[in-house]
Amino acid sequence: MVTVISVVLIIVALFMIVTVLLQSSDDSGISALTGQKNDSYFSKSKAKTFEAKLALGTKVAAAVFVVLSLVMLIIG
Repeated sequence: MVTVISVVLIIVALFMIVTVLLQSSDDSGISALTGQKNDSYFSKSKAKTFEAKLALGTKVAAAVFVVLSLVMLIIG
């Protein structure tokens, strides 16, 4: 049981690493300090882009990673 959870935990960790590395950097980070707004028509529908899918995949992988880590802590 522990071996199976360990293997799944490693696979989820590798998936999370890949999704984080595939995401592009957010250039609008410093503009939040200056008050500039970088909204355009194309940024309104970010939910359908590849970047949004990568961000969702990262969030899901992180949640699964945390749950599996807690399960490993309880079992071990």
